[in-house]
Amino acid sequence: AERLAPLRAEVVRHRQAFGGGARPSAQGSPPASPSASAAPPVSPSPAVPGDERAALTELAVAERALADRRAKALMDVPGELARLLASVAAAGAAHAYLLTEAAK
Repeated sequence: AERLAPLRAEVVRHRQAFGGGARPSAQGSPPASPSASAAPPVSPSPAVPGDERAALTELAVAERALADRRAKALMDVPGELARLLASVAAAGAAHAYLLTEAAK
């Protein structure tokens, strides 16, 4: 939990940037709102593995998938939202990398 705290804090800031509250969902995606309509819907959270390495690996995979969906959404949104999506997609890719390294 201590290693994840900085990443979780960033997810909270990303959610707030999209007009959401302070409590992030399991995958940290933005809420559905007119300004964040390009953000894809979040599927239900899978069960968390009991093994720390496996849990970190699954979290990294989820972060990478979300970053990829945000990057794809860039083509369909106006300038400011595209810049915000690009920023959080890049941060999500960095999160995925850090989580992958932590799982090693």
